[in-house]
Amino acid sequence: MSKSPRIAVIGAGLGGATAAALMAQNNMNVRVYEQAPSFSRLGAGIHVGPNAMKVMRRIGIEDVMNQQGSHPDFWYSRHWETGDILAKIPLGNFAVKEYGASYLTVHRGDFHELLMRALPPSAVAFGKELVKLEDRGDVVDLNFSDGTTEQADIVVGADGVNSRVREKLLGPEPPKYAGYLAHRAVFPTPQVKAGMLGFDACVKWWSEDQHMMTYFVSGKQDEIYYVTGVPAVEWDLNDRWLASSREEMREVFRGWHPTVQALVENTREVTKWSLLERDPLPLWSEGRMVLLGDACHPMKPHMAQGACMAIEDAAMLVRCLQEVGAEDHTLAFDLYEANRATRASRVQKVSHDNTWLRTQEDPAWCLGYDVFNVPLVEPALQKA
Repeated sequence: MSKSPRIAVIGAGLGGATAAALMAQNNMNVRVYEQAPSFSRLGAGIHVGPNAMKVMRRIGIEDVMNQQGSHPDFWYSRHWETGDILAKIPLGNFAVKEYGASYLTVHRGDFHELLMRALPPSAVAFGKELVKLEDRGDVVDLNFSDGTTEQADIVVGADGVNSRVREKLLGPEPPKYAGYLAHRAVFPTPQVKAGMLGFDACVKWWSEDQHMMTYFVSGKQDEIYYVTGVPAVEWDLNDRWLASSREEMREVFRGWHPTVQALVENTREVTKWSLLERDPLPLWSEGRMVLLGDACHPMKPHMAQGACMAIEDAAMLVRCLQEVGAEDHTLAFDLYEANRATRASRVQKVSHDNTWLRTQEDPAWCLGYDVFNVPLVEPALQKA
């Protein structure tokens, strides 16, 4: 093997882009293979907690993100009908002081674009849908749908909930439908009418079995986003997302607080998505292949930490490759799993239960995490 192992990152989403940006920064020989034909401003809103912002600091895009994003002073949880406060979790300056970085809400596409710009253009290959891979012991063969082939010494599966790399490691198995749909919409912030609470910068409206999370996606607070969690017993997994409508939203949120009604009435376009998850995997790596993010631990979005976990994974993987040397990928992968599996499983569980910040609690265990400075757990100790 060469002194600089060839690392192939499959998927240029937030986790894959983070991994590649950190690898390139550390002079690793990395190339990202993305199935989309080009970058586009996809998605809607996203939370970027202090735990993820510390990684953006290392990459060098923290300042511009702070300029672009909205900085909520609090996370509010409110009663679906009365608007009464169920929890008021301090963020804003408190997060900077206590957790070491800002808590932002931004447009996912704007965030993703900044990450992609942090990559050398030559490090990204678009239009590369992975259809087959084979670990031959000394190298991994990659076959793409356009007929091209590549070889790599290390393959990082950052290719999402339907990961081809995960399938190679563990066999074909569809993700589990979580029993909930998420409606998603982003649109210009409506004017507040008399008698409404107004629009908190970050608020989750709770009923007993469903919710609506809403927040601004820019520092100007001129765009607002909502995402829901609505129980639905059955769903065809062939339909990952479908168009919804204002009429459907009116029916689903009939009787909710006037502020929620204002969001529904000002909705322009809305989609509905099936929420998918997996049980914790029995392994995160095998041979020369390793997983991160949704390829490894997809979760409900109810903690707003799914992307943050992928970003933490990416940073820890790079840290472990640096710690032991990329040439010893087996030890690096074991160290990576030892230092990620417990935390990722905890976040999966809390996300599944949908209890995060519903009542007044201390989120420091999650938001205060620093992937670069947390003491490393040795693999043997983790397994003991």
